[in-house]
Amino acid sequence: MERLDGRATWQVSRAHLRAHSLLQELFADAGARAYHYRLLAALDEAGAVSQAELGRVTGLDRSDVSVALSALEKDALIMRAAHPTDRRQNLVSLTARGRDELLRLDAVVEQAQTDFLAPLTADERGVFLDMITRLGREPAGS
Repeated sequence: MERLDGRATWQVSRAHLRAHSLLQELFADAGARAYHYRLLAALDEAGAVSQAELGRVTGLDRSDVSVALSALEKDALIMRAAHPTDRRQNLVSLTARGRDELLRLDAVVEQAQTDFLAPLTADERGVFLDMITRLGREPAGS
């Protein structure tokens, strides 16, 4: 479709669909879900945080976080404990098993990166990542 081929928004949308499909397929093959990986990665970076904060950090809806955390807790990948100063909140943290799962899933994500960026040279990959990162940020003053 010539009219759309020269449109950056169209090409980014197509690339997004390809990346999303690739990640979903690789996560499914690994018996995992992208939400779970996102939550485990956030917990690894942030340490013990409230469920609400975890939702904010990951950009996931509160109900999606709750459902995903229940599954992760069932598999002993995370644990919840009472907040020491706020009884209304629980702190969520990774277990040792959760860290192991995160490392396993890091390999899945790395494979997705390799597959997705395969059409680009090593130099192009760095430039692409820089540009797409800038495009994904809110413009200054917004």
